Amino acid sequence: MASLKDVGSQKDVDAASSSGQPVVLHFWASWCEPCKHMDTVMAQLAKDHPSVTFMRVEAEAVDEVTIKYEVAMVPAFVLIKGGKVVEKLEGADPAALSDKVQALAAGKTANGAAGAAAGVAVPAQAQAQDVQGRIKWLLAQHPVLLFMKGTADSPSCGFSSKVVAALRALQVPFKTVDILADEALRTGLKEFSSWPTYPQLYVKGELVGGCDIVTQMQSSGELAKLFSEKLGANYQSSQAPTAIQTAPASATKPAPAAAAPATAETKEQLQARLKALVSSSPVMLFMKGTPEEPRCGFSRKVVDALRGISVQFGSFDILGDSAVREGLKELSSWPTYPQLYVKGELLGGCDIVLQMQESGELKTTIDEMLHRMDTA
Repeated sequence: MASLKDVGSQKDVDAASSSGQPVVLHFWASWCEPCKHMDTVMAQLAKDHPSVTFMRVEAEAVDEVTIKYEVAMVPAFVLIKGGKVVEKLEGADPAALSDKVQALAAGKTANGAAGAAAGVAVPAQAQAQDVQGRIKWLLAQHPVLLFMKGTADSPSCGFSSKVVAALRALQVPFKTVDILADEALRTGLKEFSSWPTYPQLYVKGELVGGCDIVTQMQSSGELAKLFSEKLGANYQSSQAPTAIQTAPASATKPAPAAAAPATAETKEQLQARLKALVSSSPVMLFMKGTPEEPRCGFSRKVVDALRGISVQFGSFDILGDSAVREGLKELSSWPTYPQLYVKGELLGGCDIVLQMQESGELKTTIDEMLHRMDTA
């Protein structure tokens, strides 16, 4: 009987891929009900397609795999052949997944065409799809993203320079992509946005406009209002804008290591450090990455929720300190990240925070916890 294999590390995926069989990865989370349904679908597909290896990845627990394949939501599916990603699917769509798996098992792409062999030129349509995928990935990763000519420090046109100046005047943290360095992206983004010129400014994945619109909004005060609505009232930052590469792999480098003791800590020392960290800010978020550049979709959602209610919070990148990352799970008896603390007390993870946000209880709960602990 076919079964689903659980992934513990990237080595498991690499081993499955090296066997020569196509691989389907299901990224799931314990709190996501649609994932449970899709597990049933995956089990049936595994029976129907014994020539394909089906694997489960707990998205919040197996970080290296989640980050490698740029997964930002669950359920999500990644189809691999010959060690390379050939298809991706987000959401619980059994029919679409079945079609993609059937094409994978038959050695075809989703559109029914035979997959390109190594060394064969990729058809123009496939190249266009790849560019569209890169654009979507970039927009999902960076809350404020400017596609421009040159860099923020060295613009290659006056229009790009004016937009950079407008963003800097508002002290909004932003990333830039130099479209002059990537002709495929430069052409593909025009089609993606239905906007024929550059620069192009995006906020939370949505096109704001080009130079004329941005400068007009700055003059009227609408630009500051937009950032406040989309990013939260405390969006301003003194952090300098940075240029990013357009290939996803280069944007998923490990985060810089957080300061940690030079010598090995005892368990008691680690516990003391953890207790100090969770109380280092009244509202403290332990996440993957930073608020300006989250390294997973779950962390991004919690950051957005906190900014949406204008709550000031501190953060700690658990990817930069493995001792904190593992030790906090034991201290909190909470196995996944992100983890949100108020006055040193665990409020919850992504699912709880989003549920409270949806019900309108997030701000009142945080305020009540802050007040209760101040008067205790």
